[in-house]
Amino acid sequence: MRESTPAHWQKFWEEADNLDLDDVYGTDGRMVREITGIYDPTDGGSLVGRRVLEVGAGTGRDAVTLAKAGAEVLTIDYVPGSLGLTVKAADMADVTVAPVCGDGTTMPFAEGTFDVVFHQGLLEHFPDPYPLLRDNIRVLKPGGYLVVDVPQTFHYYTLAKKMLIALNKWFAGWETEFTISELEKIVEGEGLTVTRSYGDWMVPGLWYRALRKILLTRTGRKLPMHPEPIPPLARLGEAWRRAFGKRRLSLYTTPTIGVIARKPEALS
Repeated sequence: MRESTPAHWQKFWEEADNLDLDDVYGTDGRMVREITGIYDPTDGGSLVGRRVLEVGAGTGRDAVTLAKAGAEVLTIDYVPGSLGLTVKAADMADVTVAPVCGDGTTMPFAEGTFDVVFHQGLLEHFPDPYPLLRDNIRVLKPGGYLVVDVPQTFHYYTLAKKMLIALNKWFAGWETEFTISELEKIVEGEGLTVTRSYGDWMVPGLWYRALRKILLTRTGRKLPMHPEPIPPLARLGEAWRRAFGKRRLSLYTTPTIGVIARKPEALS
């Protein structure tokens, strides 16, 4: 089985650096949407001046967007390749995002430093998730928020991933997944209170995204990031998402899920 090591991820991000990031799917704005939604603007809430940490920097695009919204953003990753992409994205957007090279399970930050700590596509790479989560919580301020975004168990994405892992073809080596109940239980077990659980179906869907990536990397041919929708099907899909998406059962059907959880206030 492929190992998920610093050398593996450095090579992965070096290869990504050769691509136009506009041709690589991000999180479709869901991380920014969920983090921004923590602070209700109708109640005087804002990201301005909030200290935000992204653990596992990735391409840094979410961090950059949060910085543009007025947050003081840091990112931490254990390979410089990812941090280099973040710096490049921040420079292009003319904002500051501070990159830190370090281990997400033993971060070089003082206890109670951040208003928000978040990560996407990270927790599933840890056979034991608790060291990562506990250090996330350690660096949160009392009353701060942890946002954890992971793949969901009951989806064809998971089936395809398991097959590729078995064949030693999965790009990330070993990886797991969670149901929303499992994720909530893990986070609540560490003393946090889940304030919101969410899911995302992704539009366009994963099959289209996979086809687009294969064509782009193997032939250089670019399909549109967001193909022109067929109006009747688009309306039907949107109506279905609006109706079914309000039900908790929907969180057992989306490819990605997440929780927003609050750290208790300091005891007086």
